[in-house]
Amino acid sequence: MDKLRITGGRPLNGEVTISGAKNAALPEICASLLTADPVYLNNVPRLRDVATMRLLLDNMGVQTETHGERGGMSFVAPDSLNPEAPYELVKTMRASVLVLGPLLARFGRAKVSLPGGCAIGSRPVDQHIKGLQAMGAEIVVEHGYMVAQLPQGRSRLKGARIATDMVTVTGTENFLMAAALAEGETVLENAAQEPEIPDLAEMLIAMGAKIEGHGTSRIHIQGVDRLHGCTHQVVADRIEAGTFLCAVAATGGDVVLRHGRADHLDAVIDKLRDAGAEIEAGDGFIRVRASGRLKAQSFRTTEYPGFPTDMQAQFMALNCIATGTSKVTETIFENRFMHVNELVRLGAKIQTDGKVAVIEGIDRLQGATVMATDLRASASLVIAGLVAEGETIVDRIYHLDRGYDQMEAKLRGIGADIERIK
Repeated sequence: MDKLRITGGRPLNGEVTISGAKNAALPEICASLLTADPVYLNNVPRLRDVATMRLLLDNMGVQTETHGERGGMSFVAPDSLNPEAPYELVKTMRASVLVLGPLLARFGRAKVSLPGGCAIGSRPVDQHIKGLQAMGAEIVVEHGYMVAQLPQGRSRLKGARIATDMVTVTGTENFLMAAALAEGETVLENAAQEPEIPDLAEMLIAMGAKIEGHGTSRIHIQGVDRLHGCTHQVVADRIEAGTFLCAVAATGGDVVLRHGRADHLDAVIDKLRDAGAEIEAGDGFIRVRASGRLKAQSFRTTEYPGFPTDMQAQFMALNCIATGTSKVTETIFENRFMHVNELVRLGAKIQTDGKVAVIEGIDRLQGATVMATDLRASASLVIAGLVAEGETIVDRIYHLDRGYDQMEAKLRGIGADIERIK
């Protein structure tokens, strides 16, 4: 099992290129199931989750290919494919539930294993099931599988008004894809507004879908008879960009993030500026500069455009060595403080009580061996290792590989003392 060895204390300087967003690429790969025509995606990140999703589509009978070195991939989903997602491929990745909507919309049936993924809370799929049932699907859960089909005599899903009990990103994406081929109009109330949602919608529009309101809490989709192929560029990964912003702010230095989208990171950038980091942004770049200890910042995670739960752990690592005391409130996932015990092993002073963590900033952390527990927790431990005194070993970094495209190579390119141990 691979590990990272980090010797802390080096400021970061130079340029780093932000990859395509995992949380956009995965649903967009699934959207290729909506047509028999070729679908081309550019800027697809090289991640374990992407490889797993590709393997899942391969297993169904989709023809997939990689093109060039800049994240080019193509997908052709024939009419003869097998609309089933087995447990062996789904168990490691919750995003695999995103095949349910497009398979049901195009083929009228699907058998999808209940998914797995990061251990950061229950994240139930009941909202997906309720929404697709509102569109006329018959869905039962048996033997660990969601078995879905259209009623006898129906060839298409039907448009519906879907108001989810909570804001759900993958639910919104599943409904968007299913509604694109449904009969009549679908209205999504309480829709997720994360940048990955309008990016998926723009891809579907390029395929011939009729969608309005994407990027707001109410989306209108007018179903069409068929969709065609397209070429689409995956949007830049705002969480990867935010992670590098926190790393530079914590270690000090001056780094330009190429392809970074500051307009997707308003809440994080505001907190970094309040902490004392200098950040400027323009078309296709973000520049961050920092020196000395920053000021601790309290925040509360919430749905976009609020402070993202996927940046909570990374900013907490920054707060550990900032001046002052901060309070972090996690409102999205119930088990997302698992990195706290590992940060404490590095010397951090953190107290948790339910959904609240109180961090007392200290001068420096001390290197130690720590263990990653989920994707974003692993990123927080890397940041902590970059500022810790001495050597830090981060174990179980397969979590990191699920969501960061060659993170250690990018950090090494801007001056970090970091290497992967096989």
